[in-house]
Amino acid sequence: MVGERRINGHLLARLVGSAIEGRPYYLALGRAVSGLVLDGRVPTFTRLPAERDLAAALGVSRNTVTAAYSWLRENGFLDSRQGAGSWTVLPDGGAGSGVLMPRTDSIDLGVAAPAAVDGIQSAARLAVDQLAAHVGGIGYSPRGLPELRHAIARRYVERGLPTAPEQIFVTGGAMHAVALLMDLLTEPGDSLLVESPTYPNALDAARRLEARVRTVGVTPSGWDMDHVLDAFLRIKPALAYLIPDFQNPTGVLMDDDERAAVVAGARRAGTALIVDEGVAELAIDSGDLPAPLAAHDSDGRVFTVGSAAKTFWGGLRIGWVRTTPPMVERLSAARHRLDLSSSLLDQLTVTHLLADTLRIRAERSRQLRRNRDALVTALREQLPDWEFTRPSGGLVLWAGLPRAAASALGEAAARHGVHLAPGPLFGTDGTLERRVRLSYAQPPEVLAEGVDRLARAWAEARSRPDRPRAGLYG
Repeated sequence: MVGERRINGHLLARLVGSAIEGRPYYLALGRAVSGLVLDGRVPTFTRLPAERDLAAALGVSRNTVTAAYSWLRENGFLDSRQGAGSWTVLPDGGAGSGVLMPRTDSIDLGVAAPAAVDGIQSAARLAVDQLAAHVGGIGYSPRGLPELRHAIARRYVERGLPTAPEQIFVTGGAMHAVALLMDLLTEPGDSLLVESPTYPNALDAARRLEARVRTVGVTPSGWDMDHVLDAFLRIKPALAYLIPDFQNPTGVLMDDDERAAVVAGARRAGTALIVDEGVAELAIDSGDLPAPLAAHDSDGRVFTVGSAAKTFWGGLRIGWVRTTPPMVERLSAARHRLDLSSSLLDQLTVTHLLADTLRIRAERSRQLRRNRDALVTALREQLPDWEFTRPSGGLVLWAGLPRAAASALGEAAARHGVHLAPGPLFGTDGTLERRVRLSYAQPPEVLAEGVDRLARAWAEARSRPDRPRAGLYG
């Protein structure tokens, strides 16, 4: 792995440029680079540019860069080998990743799963009434029920993306869709590009397939398009997995120009794109939403994954892929290794709910705006030194801690009856220790109590002696 990932002097200089604060300059530079490593924007085991190259890009002396690299080595962020260069590492080997699972024994700020929308029961009753038309058959629909495929295609058309029912493949949830696509589109050893941070279950799926996972950073202000396009050009991944709509966990939204640039970059690199639209319907603030990323696709390389779980209810295990008709046939053949069909009742229920999407979206938006604003208010009152950008949609808020202690905070929060998602869950190699993801799927009163407990847990976590690297950011 060492030496396979590289970053050139020009790109590293641009990434650290806005983060270099204070004097002496070499120390500020070292801290800026270590911050990029901790946040996952520069992955571990990335070979850094030669000292003279970075010095030229920054317009400083080589001695300054030499001193910064020495500081990084002394503090455990850089390893070197004669003749092989220097590459990024983490002090003490990094933190463990843990598992993101629902908790019923505490206030759950970790899992982003909203309650069912109004209308679930009536839609389910209508689905039961329709069973008479289906019970004469075997009950399997490997591609999905025709009426559901029509309803999903119609919703894409309403969003500005021409789609035929033959382009829809129904799955048993979004992760079922992602896993099937990764299996079909990659071979062991292929490079697979993901965002950092990203959805941990997708990372796990890529690792199970023995893909070579490569990352490109996403910040609370969005994607660095130069970095993204450089990654396509340099890595030429077989596949990329992206979340352009209220990205999980940062909550940022990719604009139309960025979407067009991503598709163009993928086309030049020969890369297929899995686009996760699990929360694309969950806008909170008013304003026009960008067209689906697939609207910029002209050669069938974009595979759009949707789901009923976040919009309607997690108990409805229905997802789908929008792709080309030939790929629908390949997916149908491939699914037999895992299952034969999605639940008939769930498919019928989702068909009825999709007919009521506009009302449901408005209801979800009101609910999530109330919850999000309650969480934001509580954080600003109880934890004013935490940094975050208020998300304009989705289900989560990506909070920045004053120091690298997310895993310790997660342990302390559990003792105070709060479940949260520490940053390392969403990265690789123990990065993102200065971040936590907080879900606002719970009602305002529960969120307020949760943040009150979280503040006590943070006070406990801060009272512990710093790990060596945490002192760099305290």
